[in-house]
Amino acid sequence: MLESLTLFGFGPDSWGPAMLRAAANTVAVAAAGFALGGSLGVLVAWAKIAGNAPVRWLAAGYTTVLRGIPDLLVIYLFYFGSGLLLTPIAQMFGAEGFVSLPGFLAGMGAIGVVSGAYHAEVIRGAFYSVKTGELEAATAIGMPRLLKFRRITLPLVARHALPGLGNVWQMVLKESALISVTGLVEIMRQAQIGSSFTRQPFTFYFAAGVLFLTITILSGLIFNRLEHRYSRGRA
Repeated sequence: MLESLTLFGFGPDSWGPAMLRAAANTVAVAAAGFALGGSLGVLVAWAKIAGNAPVRWLAAGYTTVLRGIPDLLVIYLFYFGSGLLLTPIAQMFGAEGFVSLPGFLAGMGAIGVVSGAYHAEVIRGAFYSVKTGELEAATAIGMPRLLKFRRITLPLVARHALPGLGNVWQMVLKESALISVTGLVEIMRQAQIGSSFTRQPFTFYFAAGVLFLTITILSGLIFNRLEHRYSRGRA
């Protein structure tokens, strides 16, 4: 126990600072991918709700494909697919070898595209959970469409969507562990580096589990707080 505390302390030969930096990278790439996925999810949910037939088919195809293929495959497609585009361009300017998106951007894009499919279904379900009478009442008093969206539709949809979005965030957080294949030093990659250097794999992977669990608990508290806020006045 004392040896582990020394190993993950903050001394000159300790791994504590490196693990914390890796945890910060994990949170950053997960948050960026979650935000990107939320933006895509809103557009896809709108397409499924209010789009014409071709738009609805495209939106349905997006959610079906992205929820049906492995997340690791999407990460590889982003990382190596970007290389197919960027390598020839870089070679035109004298660069040599394989050139692709940085690990952070490739991971953020992959997580965003995958989570966007789940965001869309959560938001679509939340919209249909809103009682039509609440929206009709705003229309009946002559509330403009944009104002109705901001004051009525958005808060009500957020109230119903938050539990599902919390689950999407937990999924995104776990997906971030796969981004180590792009070279980004997040928690799992740093644990792998530390275990290879010290030959103590159990200790480092156990520490990685503790860090993931800590982030999960803290983010769960944040989502619970948001759910409480948007549920005020509701029996």
